[in-house]
Amino acid sequence: MSNYKNEFIKFLLDNGSLKFGEFTLKSGRLSPYFLNTGMLYSSEGIMKLGHFYASAINEKISEYNVVFGPAYKGIPLAVSAVVALKSKFDINCNYSFNRKEVKDHGDGGLFVGKKIESDDKIIIIDDVITAGTAIRETVEILRGSGDPKIVGIVVSVDRMEKGKGDFSAIQEIYQMTGINVIPIVTILDIIEFLEVKENRDMYKIDESVLAKMYEYRKTYGV
Repeated sequence: MSNYKNEFIKFLLDNGSLKFGEFTLKSGRLSPYFLNTGMLYSSEGIMKLGHFYASAINEKISEYNVVFGPAYKGIPLAVSAVVALKSKFDINCNYSFNRKEVKDHGDGGLFVGKKIESDDKIIIIDDVITAGTAIRETVEILRGSGDPKIVGIVVSVDRMEKGKGDFSAIQEIYQMTGINVIPIVTILDIIEFLEVKENRDMYKIDESVLAKMYEYRKTYGV
């Protein structure tokens, strides 16, 4: 596992963004873990989060000029990522995000930041994909606005679990759009981290948590 992935898992645990227990998801499933990047609202938290997104982008994607954040959660993620790309890797690129409603006064339009054009190479950035509905809507918005090339979608964690069928939301997005979804870490990375006793001891996580995660993956994992 890449060093930045290991550090990202520690970062999530340190900030209370990754929790263990019993959590009822929108799907009705009872999950033994829960992720909430909304906990990373401090200046230090969002700065570090941007650096992790930048590391994943720099490792996996070579050609792009726009980082796009879907409203609303994706907006601070896109801005923090482009700042980190410049400060960490000296890569200068643009950010853009959509409004929920088209503005009909002032400068008008649907987008804020870089105006979307057909020759743009865009990375969509978001937190966690659950059903994938919001991401599919974002792809449709972009393809209907100059039809730029979307080179990848970057998210924080891939839960790697089935949607309504036998495929995960990320697999379904690829099947529908042909766009690769790149997570900073997957649930398998998190399990690998927790399989190390020293890591569990550091965060006072009981070994029974692992057993519950194994069982959950047997039922819902892909």
